[in-house]
Amino acid sequence: MRDLTALPKAHLHLHFTGSMRHETLLELAERDGIVLPDSLVSEWPPQLSAADEKGWFRFQRLYDVARSVLRTEGDVRRLVREAAEDDVRDGGRWLEIQVDPSGYAARFGGITAFLDLVLDAVREATRETGLGMAVVVAANRTRHPLDARTLARLAAQYADRGVVGFGLSNDERRGTTAEFAPAFAIAERAGLLLVPHGGELRGAEHVRTCLDELHAGRLGHGVRSAEDPALLDRIVEAGVALEVCPVSNVALGVYSDLTSVPLPALLAAGATVALGADDPLLFGSRLAGQYATMRAAHDLDDEQLAELGRMSIRASRAPDQTKKELLAEVDEWLAAEPARP
Repeated sequence: MRDLTALPKAHLHLHFTGSMRHETLLELAERDGIVLPDSLVSEWPPQLSAADEKGWFRFQRLYDVARSVLRTEGDVRRLVREAAEDDVRDGGRWLEIQVDPSGYAARFGGITAFLDLVLDAVREATRETGLGMAVVVAANRTRHPLDARTLARLAAQYADRGVVGFGLSNDERRGTTAEFAPAFAIAERAGLLLVPHGGELRGAEHVRTCLDELHAGRLGHGVRSAEDPALLDRIVEAGVALEVCPVSNVALGVYSDLTSVPLPALLAAGATVALGADDPLLFGSRLAGQYATMRAAHDLDDEQLAELGRMSIRASRAPDQTKKELLAEVDEWLAAEPARP
């Protein structure tokens, strides 16, 4: 079997705070005297479930605690640089990191100042690591839809300066998705890729809402589209890519185990799938781990894994020339002799 950390791939589903290294979390918390819960220290990675509202609340509380350790501009730059380094180590060649500036605005001078900082950190990390990077600005569906419009206008202003998409995150069972349509219309007019979360904690009916009301061009998760063959056919025909995050699906209780993640059904239907790590800080598994777990759970051969790498690259917002070069690298990976045991 070929080395999956050498397989060129694009990473399209990675949340900002959730990309933090565990050791960085511990170091920054100790520096500022922040007391972390045991589930982020001695019991890491935490045992999570989002099967009910209390379960999601516990998950969100851990995320908020982790966000609180980011206190300085240097902390932000470190997080972005380390996320890039980790992706490069895992064979990543392109990363679209997702951030909600509202969650950091109070500490970093507002949403515009924070987005400027993130984009500068992304440019710096690209220079230092060679990893192509871009940003997806994401609204929080637990906040008012008017806040999402503000973020959409901000994202639109940076559409040619490193922001490539506009998303909608947090518990998809909260809020009314259709009420965020005006925000997505602003982002759509700016030419941004529309990437709401849908089809993980809620099923096929919510995927339809994301397609009909938000005009999703790529779906954060979308894995439960497999439950509705007609919907899946529509997704395939429309060329909507699915950002599937197997380890987090199981950790949050969407599926009982990795063999239950319906990746084979999605691929058999012709869906474009880009595997992502979601929040490595909370789920304990980074980009290459998603490929390794799906290889083991579904007995994928190297041809299928190479195609997953290709699909992630095609579904990205990387420049066309970059895509061409990365697809050629995937072919080279597949043409190379696999390591002998």
